[in-house]
Amino acid sequence: MIDKYNREINYLRVSVTDRCNLRCVYCTPREGQSLLGHDDILRYEEISRIIRMAVKIGVAKVRITGGEPLVRHGIVDFIASLKTIEGIDDISLTTNGTFLEAFAERLFDAGMKRINISLDSLHAGKYARITRGGDLDAVLRGIDKVCRIGFSPIKINTVAIKGFNDDEILDFTRLALYKPYQIRFIELMPIGQAGMENNGKYLSNDIVKERISRFYRLEPVNGNQESEVRDQGSEVRDQGAGGSGPAQIFRIAGGVGEIGFISPVSRQFCRSCNRLRLTADGHLRACLLSEAEVDLKGPLRNGCSDEELERLLKRVIAGKQKQYSMACNENHVKKCMREMSSIGG
Repeated sequence: MIDKYNREINYLRVSVTDRCNLRCVYCTPREGQSLLGHDDILRYEEISRIIRMAVKIGVAKVRITGGEPLVRHGIVDFIASLKTIEGIDDISLTTNGTFLEAFAERLFDAGMKRINISLDSLHAGKYARITRGGDLDAVLRGIDKVCRIGFSPIKINTVAIKGFNDDEILDFTRLALYKPYQIRFIELMPIGQAGMENNGKYLSNDIVKERISRFYRLEPVNGNQESEVRDQGSEVRDQGAGGSGPAQIFRIAGGVGEIGFISPVSRQFCRSCNRLRLTADGHLRACLLSEAEVDLKGPLRNGCSDEELERLLKRVIAGKQKQYSMACNENHVKKCMREMSSIGG
Protein backbone atom coordinates (compact mmCIF):
# COMPACT_ATOMS: atom_id res chain seq x y z
CA MET A 1 0.00 0.00 0.00
CA ILE A 2 1.24 3.47 -0.87
CA ASP A 3 0.79 6.18 1.78
CA LYS A 4 -0.01 9.85 1.15
CA TYR A 5 3.71 10.66 0.89
CA ASN A 6 4.23 8.05 -1.83
CA ARG A 7 6.02 5.58 0.45
CA GLU A 8 5.37 1.90 -0.12
CA ILE A 9 4.41 0.39 3.26
CA ASN A 10 5.53 -3.22 2.94
CA TYR A 11 7.25 -4.08 6.24
CA LEU A 12 5.66 -5.13 9.56
CA ARG A 13 7.62 -5.50 12.78
CA VAL A 14 5.80 -7.76 15.23
CA SER A 15 6.57 -7.77 18.95
CA VAL A 16 5.40 -11.13 20.28
CA THR A 17 6.22 -10.35 23.93
CA ASP A 18 7.34 -7.51 26.17
CA ARG A 19 9.29 -9.96 28.34
CA CYS A 20 13.04 -10.38 28.16
CA ASN A 21 15.63 -12.32 30.12
CA LEU A 22 17.92 -9.25 30.01
CA ARG A 23 17.40 -5.67 31.16
CA CYS A 24 19.57 -3.60 28.82
CA VAL A 25 20.12 -0.08 30.11
CA TYR A 26 18.80 1.69 26.99
CA CYS A 27 15.75 -0.55 26.73
CA THR A 28 14.52 -1.00 30.30
CA PRO A 29 14.46 1.56 33.14
CA ARG A 30 16.71 0.98 36.13
CA GLU A 31 13.79 0.18 38.42
CA GLY A 32 12.24 -2.18 35.88
CA GLN A 33 8.76 -1.92 34.40
CA SER A 34 5.38 -3.55 34.77
CA LEU A 35 4.85 -6.46 32.41
CA LEU A 36 1.76 -7.44 30.48
CA GLY A 37 -0.41 -10.24 31.79
CA HIS A 38 -0.98 -13.41 29.78
CA ASP A 39 -4.38 -12.25 28.50
CA ASP A 40 -3.04 -8.80 27.63
CA ILE A 41 -0.76 -9.97 24.83
CA LEU A 42 -1.96 -11.00 21.41
CA ARG A 43 -2.50 -14.70 20.88
CA TYR A 44 -0.60 -16.27 18.01
CA GLU A 45 -3.78 -16.76 16.01
CA GLU A 46 -4.57 -13.05 16.44
CA ILE A 47 -1.10 -12.07 15.26
CA SER A 48 -1.45 -14.38 12.27
CA ARG A 49 -4.77 -12.81 11.33
CA ILE A 50 -3.26 -9.33 11.47
CA ILE A 51 -0.30 -10.43 9.39
CA ARG A 52 -2.56 -12.02 6.77
CA MET A 53 -4.53 -8.79 6.48
CA ALA A 54 -1.32 -6.75 6.33
CA VAL A 55 -0.09 -8.97 3.49
CA LYS A 56 -3.38 -8.42 1.69
CA ILE A 57 -2.76 -4.66 1.62
CA GLY A 58 0.87 -4.92 0.59
CA VAL A 59 3.15 -6.07 3.42
CA ALA A 60 5.79 -8.52 2.19
CA LYS A 61 8.39 -8.40 4.98
CA VAL A 62 7.79 -9.49 8.59
CA ARG A 63 10.27 -9.21 11.44
CA ILE A 64 9.64 -10.96 14.78
CA THR A 65 10.84 -8.95 17.78
CA GLY A 66 10.19 -8.53 21.50
CA GLY A 67 11.16 -8.13 24.30
CA GLU A 68 13.07 -11.28 23.60
CA PRO A 69 10.94 -13.35 21.20
CA LEU A 70 12.59 -16.65 22.10
CA VAL A 71 11.22 -16.51 25.66
CA ARG A 72 7.66 -16.93 24.39
CA HIS A 73 6.39 -20.49 24.44
CA GLY A 74 5.57 -21.86 21.00
CA ILE A 75 7.58 -19.28 19.06
CA VAL A 76 9.21 -21.80 16.69
CA ASP A 77 5.88 -23.32 15.64
CA PHE A 78 4.49 -19.81 15.14
CA ILE A 79 7.40 -18.86 12.89
CA ALA A 80 6.93 -22.06 10.90
CA SER A 81 3.25 -21.21 10.42
CA LEU A 82 4.14 -17.85 8.86
CA LYS A 83 5.83 -19.65 5.98
CA THR A 84 2.38 -20.82 4.87
CA ILE A 85 1.13 -17.26 4.33
CA GLU A 86 1.30 -16.55 0.62
CA GLY A 87 2.74 -13.14 -0.13
CA ILE A 88 5.40 -12.98 2.58
CA ASP A 89 8.77 -12.72 0.87
CA ASP A 90 10.94 -12.29 3.93
CA ILE A 91 10.70 -13.40 7.58
CA SER A 92 13.41 -12.40 10.02
CA LEU A 93 14.08 -12.38 13.76
CA THR A 94 15.72 -9.97 16.18
CA THR A 95 17.09 -11.59 19.35
CA ASN A 96 19.56 -10.89 22.14
CA GLY A 97 21.21 -14.18 21.24
CA THR A 98 21.29 -15.78 24.68
CA PHE A 99 19.06 -18.68 23.60
CA LEU A 100 20.36 -19.03 20.05
CA GLU A 101 22.57 -22.02 20.74
CA ALA A 102 19.52 -23.99 21.88
CA PHE A 103 17.09 -22.67 19.26
CA ALA A 104 19.27 -22.34 16.14
CA GLU A 105 18.52 -25.68 14.49
CA ARG A 106 14.79 -25.55 15.20
CA LEU A 107 14.57 -21.99 13.87
CA PHE A 108 16.43 -22.98 10.72
CA ASP A 109 14.18 -25.99 10.19
CA ALA A 110 11.15 -23.72 10.70
CA GLY A 111 12.26 -21.64 7.73
CA MET A 112 14.04 -18.80 9.50
CA LYS A 113 17.24 -17.91 7.66
CA ARG A 114 17.79 -14.22 8.46
CA ILE A 115 18.68 -13.10 11.95
CA ASN A 116 19.72 -9.96 13.82
CA ILE A 117 21.55 -10.28 17.15
CA SER A 118 21.83 -7.41 19.62
CA LEU A 119 25.37 -7.25 21.02
CA ASP A 120 26.81 -4.11 22.60
CA SER A 121 30.11 -5.30 24.06
CA LEU A 122 32.71 -7.97 23.38
CA HIS A 123 34.00 -7.84 26.97
CA ALA A 124 32.22 -10.12 29.43
CA GLY A 125 32.17 -7.67 32.33
CA LYS A 126 30.88 -4.75 30.28
CA TYR A 127 28.33 -6.96 28.57
CA ALA A 128 27.03 -8.08 31.96
CA ARG A 129 26.74 -4.44 33.06
CA ILE A 130 24.87 -3.15 30.02
CA THR A 131 22.49 -6.13 30.02
CA ARG A 132 22.30 -6.25 33.83
CA GLY A 133 23.43 -9.85 34.07
CA GLY A 134 23.82 -11.29 30.56
CA ASP A 135 26.27 -14.06 29.62
CA LEU A 136 28.46 -12.97 26.70
CA ASP A 137 29.84 -16.47 26.09
CA ALA A 138 26.32 -17.82 25.54
CA VAL A 139 25.67 -15.16 22.89
CA LEU A 140 28.97 -15.80 21.11
CA ARG A 141 28.29 -19.54 21.05
CA GLY A 142 24.87 -18.84 19.57
CA ILE A 143 26.29 -16.56 16.87
CA ASP A 144 28.87 -19.18 15.97
CA LYS A 145 26.19 -21.84 15.72
CA VAL A 146 23.85 -19.90 13.42
CA CYS A 147 26.86 -19.18 11.22
CA ARG A 148 27.79 -22.88 11.03
CA ILE A 149 24.21 -23.95 10.33
CA GLY A 150 23.90 -21.56 7.41
CA PHE A 151 21.85 -18.54 8.50
CA SER A 152 22.43 -15.63 6.15
CA PRO A 153 22.64 -12.76 6.53
CA ILE A 154 23.72 -12.60 10.17
CA LYS A 155 23.48 -9.02 11.37
CA ILE A 156 24.94 -7.89 14.68
CA ASN A 157 23.28 -4.75 16.05
CA THR A 158 25.58 -2.65 18.23
CA VAL A 159 24.27 0.48 19.93
CA ALA A 160 27.13 2.97 20.13
CA ILE A 161 27.20 4.50 23.62
CA LYS A 162 29.54 7.32 24.56
CA GLY A 163 31.79 6.43 27.46
CA PHE A 164 30.72 2.80 27.51
CA ASN A 165 31.53 0.88 24.34
CA ASP A 166 33.00 3.55 22.08
CA ASP A 167 36.42 2.05 22.84
CA GLU A 168 35.24 -1.20 21.18
CA ILE A 169 34.37 0.25 17.77
CA LEU A 170 37.44 -1.28 16.14
CA ASP A 171 36.96 -4.59 17.96
CA PHE A 172 33.50 -4.92 16.41
CA THR A 173 34.82 -3.78 13.05
CA ARG A 174 37.44 -6.55 13.05
CA LEU A 175 34.67 -9.14 13.32
CA ALA A 176 33.64 -8.19 9.80
CA LEU A 177 37.19 -8.72 8.59
CA TYR A 178 37.16 -12.43 9.32
CA LYS A 179 33.50 -13.43 9.67
CA PRO A 180 30.56 -13.14 7.22
CA TYR A 181 28.67 -10.84 9.58
CA GLN A 182 27.14 -7.45 8.97
CA ILE A 183 28.14 -5.32 11.97
CA ARG A 184 25.60 -2.50 12.30
CA PHE A 185 26.39 0.49 14.49
CA ILE A 186 23.14 2.06 15.70
CA GLU A 187 22.82 5.49 17.25
CA LEU A 188 21.39 5.53 20.77
CA MET A 189 17.72 6.51 20.55
CA PRO A 190 16.30 8.72 23.33
CA ILE A 191 13.09 6.84 24.08
CA GLY A 192 11.19 6.41 27.34
CA GLN A 193 12.45 6.50 30.92
CA ALA A 194 15.46 4.42 29.89
CA GLY A 195 16.26 7.13 27.37
CA MET A 196 16.16 9.78 30.07
CA GLU A 197 18.53 7.72 32.22
CA ASN A 198 21.01 7.59 29.32
CA ASN A 199 20.68 11.19 28.19
CA GLY A 200 24.11 12.54 27.27
CA LYS A 201 25.51 9.19 26.08
CA TYR A 202 24.58 9.67 22.43
CA LEU A 203 27.38 9.13 19.91
CA SER A 204 26.94 10.16 16.28
CA ASN A 205 27.65 7.53 13.65
CA ASP A 206 29.68 10.17 11.82
CA ILE A 207 32.19 9.84 14.65
CA VAL A 208 32.01 6.04 14.58
CA LYS A 209 32.60 5.95 10.84
CA GLU A 210 35.48 8.43 11.08
CA ARG A 211 37.22 6.29 13.72
CA ILE A 212 36.91 3.18 11.57
CA SER A 213 38.12 5.02 8.47
CA ARG A 214 41.39 5.91 10.19
CA PHE A 215 42.36 2.23 10.10
CA TYR A 216 40.28 0.61 7.35
CA ARG A 217 39.13 1.59 3.88
CA LEU A 218 35.34 1.40 3.68
CA GLU A 219 33.92 0.53 0.27
CA PRO A 220 30.22 1.35 -0.39
CA VAL A 221 27.95 -1.60 -1.17
CA ASN A 222 25.22 -1.62 -3.86
CA GLY A 223 25.38 2.02 -4.84
CA ASN A 224 25.50 3.02 -1.20
CA GLN A 225 27.25 6.28 -2.09
CA GLU A 226 23.93 7.48 -3.47
CA SER A 227 22.34 6.58 -0.14
CA GLU A 228 24.76 8.55 1.99
CA VAL A 229 22.68 11.37 3.37
CA ARG A 230 23.95 14.83 4.10
CA ASP A 231 20.95 16.40 5.76
CA GLN A 232 18.03 15.54 8.00
CA GLY A 233 15.54 15.06 5.17
CA SER A 234 17.54 13.00 2.71
CA GLU A 235 16.47 9.56 1.65
CA VAL A 236 18.24 6.30 2.36
CA ARG A 237 17.17 3.68 -0.12
CA ASP A 238 15.63 0.41 1.05
CA GLN A 239 17.56 -2.39 -0.60
CA GLY A 240 14.55 -4.66 -1.00
CA ALA A 241 13.65 -7.97 0.59
CA GLY A 242 16.67 -9.21 2.43
CA GLY A 243 18.18 -5.74 2.19
CA SER A 244 19.39 -3.38 4.83
CA GLY A 245 16.59 -0.83 4.94
CA PRO A 246 17.85 2.44 6.42
CA ALA A 247 21.39 1.16 6.97
CA GLN A 248 24.33 2.55 5.03
CA ILE A 249 26.40 -0.52 4.15
CA PHE A 250 30.14 -0.77 3.49
CA ARG A 251 32.70 -3.49 3.00
CA ILE A 252 36.11 -3.33 4.59
CA ALA A 253 38.74 -3.65 1.89
CA GLY A 254 39.89 -7.27 2.04
CA GLY A 255 37.26 -8.24 4.60
CA VAL A 256 34.66 -11.02 4.57
CA GLY A 257 31.72 -9.23 6.17
CA GLU A 258 30.19 -5.76 6.09
CA ILE A 259 29.85 -2.66 8.25
CA GLY A 260 26.52 -0.83 8.53
CA PHE A 261 25.47 2.48 10.03
CA ILE A 262 21.90 3.15 11.19
CA SER A 263 21.61 6.80 12.17
CA PRO A 264 18.05 7.69 13.23
CA VAL A 265 19.19 10.74 15.20
CA SER A 266 21.78 12.38 12.96
CA ARG A 267 20.44 11.27 9.57
CA GLN A 268 16.73 10.64 9.53
CA PHE A 269 15.26 8.22 7.03
CA CYS A 270 11.58 9.11 7.44
CA ARG A 271 11.10 9.86 3.74
CA SER A 272 11.81 6.24 2.84
CA CYS A 273 10.23 4.60 5.90
CA ASN A 274 8.25 1.53 4.84
CA ARG A 275 7.26 0.01 8.17
CA LEU A 276 4.51 -0.52 10.70
CA ARG A 277 4.95 -1.81 14.25
CA LEU A 278 2.63 -4.18 16.07
CA THR A 279 3.10 -4.11 19.84
CA ALA A 280 2.76 -7.20 22.01
CA ASP A 281 -0.47 -5.84 23.48
CA GLY A 282 -2.04 -5.44 20.06
CA HIS A 283 -1.54 -1.80 19.13
CA LEU A 284 -0.45 -0.87 15.62
CA ARG A 285 1.92 2.07 15.28
CA ALA A 286 3.13 3.83 12.15
CA CYS A 287 6.26 5.18 13.81
CA LEU A 288 8.57 4.38 16.68
CA LEU A 289 8.58 8.05 17.69
CA SER A 290 4.87 8.76 17.48
CA GLU A 291 2.52 8.09 20.37
CA ALA A 292 -0.31 7.58 17.88
CA GLU A 293 -1.43 3.96 17.79
CA VAL A 294 -4.59 2.01 17.00
CA ASP A 295 -5.88 -0.85 19.15
CA LEU A 296 -6.40 -4.04 17.16
CA LYS A 297 -6.72 -6.49 20.03
CA GLY A 298 -10.03 -5.07 21.27
CA PRO A 299 -11.78 -5.24 17.90
CA LEU A 300 -10.35 -8.71 17.24
CA ARG A 301 -11.70 -10.05 20.51
CA ASN A 302 -15.03 -8.36 19.89
CA GLY A 303 -15.41 -10.29 16.65
CA CYS A 304 -14.52 -7.70 14.04
CA SER A 305 -14.81 -8.69 10.39
CA ASP A 306 -11.90 -8.83 7.97
CA GLU A 307 -13.23 -5.67 6.36
CA GLU A 308 -13.17 -3.84 9.70
CA LEU A 309 -9.65 -5.07 10.42
CA GLU A 310 -8.50 -3.92 6.98
CA ARG A 311 -9.96 -0.46 7.62
CA LEU A 312 -8.05 -0.22 10.91
CA LEU A 313 -4.76 -1.09 9.23
CA LYS A 314 -5.40 1.41 6.47
CA ARG A 315 -6.24 4.07 9.06
CA VAL A 316 -2.80 3.66 10.62
CA ILE A 317 -1.11 3.95 7.24
CA ALA A 318 -3.20 7.00 6.37
CA GLY A 319 -2.07 8.65 9.60
CA LYS A 320 1.63 7.98 9.04
CA GLN A 321 3.35 11.35 9.21
CA LYS A 322 5.92 12.68 6.79
CA GLN A 323 8.69 13.06 9.34
CA TYR A 324 9.47 13.02 13.04
CA SER A 325 12.32 14.63 14.88
CA MET A 326 14.55 12.55 17.14
CA ALA A 327 16.41 15.17 19.10
CA CYS A 328 18.69 14.07 21.90
CA ASN A 329 17.19 16.21 24.62
CA GLU A 330 14.99 15.74 27.64
CA ASN A 331 11.94 17.41 26.11
CA HIS A 332 11.93 14.97 23.23
CA VAL A 333 12.52 11.93 25.44
CA LYS A 334 9.48 12.77 27.56
CA LYS A 335 7.28 12.54 24.46
CA CYS A 336 8.21 8.87 23.90
CA MET A 337 7.22 7.33 27.19
CA ARG A 338 6.54 3.79 26.00
CA GLU A 339 9.74 1.90 26.68
CA MET A 340 11.59 0.38 23.74
CA SER A 341 10.94 -3.12 25.08
CA SER A 342 7.17 -2.54 25.01
CA ILE A 343 7.16 -1.18 21.45
CA GLY A 344 9.42 -3.78 19.92
CA GLY A 345 12.48 -1.87 18.78
